[in-house]
Amino acid sequence: MILVLWDIDRTLVYTGDIDRRVYKETFTDVVGRPPTALPARGTGVTMPLAVRELLRVNQVPEQRVETLAARIIAELPERLAGHRELLANDGIIMPGAVDALAAVQQAEHLIPTVVTGNLRGSAETKLSELGLIGYLDTTIGGYASDDPHRPALVRIAQDRAAAKHGGRFHRDNTVIVGDSLEDVRTGLEGGAKVIAVASGTTTEQQLRAAGAEHVLPDLTATKALLCLINEVQAP
Repeated sequence: MILVLWDIDRTLVYTGDIDRRVYKETFTDVVGRPPTALPARGTGVTMPLAVRELLRVNQVPEQRVETLAARIIAELPERLAGHRELLANDGIIMPGAVDALAAVQQAEHLIPTVVTGNLRGSAETKLSELGLIGYLDTTIGGYASDDPHRPALVRIAQDRAAAKHGGRFHRDNTVIVGDSLEDVRTGLEGGAKVIAVASGTTTEQQLRAAGAEHVLPDLTATKALLCLINEVQAP
């Protein structure tokens, strides 16, 4: 069996500025004033780390950062869920994502789930509203709500998959499909092969330079993607 760890944002879906809107609304409610700066787009940094950076760049005193970060992080999934209609109407499924997800799901030896910088509730809301959650076993994924250090999420997903399916999952039977430098780092440091997709803000050259074993322009070449996934176990 091969464990396939899908990234979500800019790999499977694009939700525009909805996340940044949620950050702004939650920061304003918790801190009591609107932020003057928001997290950078498309970096792949986990939500807990993005929230801490959001507080610091908006001059929140360091001694208050952890307390306020915990409150913001706790509120983010519910606040995003309050924008379900906006997600459904304005969210975009990335080219080729549905066919790619379906092909992986239908292959009996492939186990599809997610490793994402999103909190679990946020991830499931995005996937649900855009009709993709049925292609993935989200119960065995790795989420920023499990650990803010993204490479640690690989082992979390591997352990959950092993508990459900038996066997052991490691670098030679685990692959990440993602678009960012963080996805590449997550695989290299966390214990997974990497198939990068240049569908986000990172170029093919940057992804290769970071160490991605393979880079595709997008997910539209389903057969090529499946071949690369199956090569994970090749000697």
